[in-house]
Amino acid sequence: MGKWNFPAKGAHLDRVDGVYFQNMTGHEVEERLQKNDLLIIPVGSTESHGAAQPYGEDVFLAARLAELVAVETGCTVTQPVWYGSHPQNQLGMPGNIIIPEDVFVAYLRAIIAGFWNAGFRKQILINGHGQEEVIPLALHGFTKRYQVPAVLVSLHWWTPIHTHLFDKEHGGPFETPFRHADEAEASYSLALFPEMMQMEHAVDNKPGGFIPGDHVDKGGDVYHKPLRGHEAVGFGGIAPITYPEGVLGKPSLADPEKARPGVEAFLDYLTRLINDIMTTFPVGKLPPMDKVTQRSADEIDRVVKGPLQGGQHIYTLAYPP
Repeated sequence: MGKWNFPAKGAHLDRVDGVYFQNMTGHEVEERLQKNDLLIIPVGSTESHGAAQPYGEDVFLAARLAELVAVETGCTVTQPVWYGSHPQNQLGMPGNIIIPEDVFVAYLRAIIAGFWNAGFRKQILINGHGQEEVIPLALHGFTKRYQVPAVLVSLHWWTPIHTHLFDKEHGGPFETPFRHADEAEASYSLALFPEMMQMEHAVDNKPGGFIPGDHVDKGGDVYHKPLRGHEAVGFGGIAPITYPEGVLGKPSLADPEKARPGVEAFLDYLTRLINDIMTTFPVGKLPPMDKVTQRSADEIDRVVKGPLQGGQHIYTLAYPP
């Protein structure tokens, strides 16, 4: 066994152990910012994942991965974003709590601004849900609105390890292609939070579509097909009619051992990303102001200093976030 020990014995969500920002005092946060000023924001959704998997599966996947890396690197995690954006085919499925895209992007943008103002100017948003086309809008919207130095990343956990999600036909460990709440997603959940899974209730189905051919990726752009899932409408039916089980494929085939190499690969990658960011921009350092903004040096210095250190808060530049 390598350095990664999972599944953990319970989450850190309500522990007082220095992982989650909301569980820390002001004194503890000030001490943390002197050592590591990078924040991970898990972004997920609340949606149906069938009879065997929790509604918060997307959140727990992102959060458990973030927790493991935070313990290793010393960075901080914020409590997750529990509700997300959804593609049109998921409308109406009971348990899917769907946030309109404009509201969702504004909400994320406000979260980024608030944590920037709190001193966390390096932020990684780990996406655990199929909203990869939406989250980057928040990063760019924040930067356009405030034009302050920051390091912001939108990271979909499956992207850096996409080959680990392949089916056997493509050299991977799974019997079926990567899709929503399927064999692969259930396997990763079993590897990270088995206590929430009830696989004896797993129900499989046979996904189908309208358009022949191999045009659209089945999920997460894992196979790099010509069209990603969110880039086509009308190729298949809506969830309440075509997959009322809440899953696509065969979650009954899930096995945590199929996911272990991929989990380890993701944790290794995220650790490397954080270390590279912190090596390039150590605590208190940001991308050079004269290269990333045309706001005046005085204006930037005031908000970087912050409202409690003789400067100003970020909302003096713009509001609402």
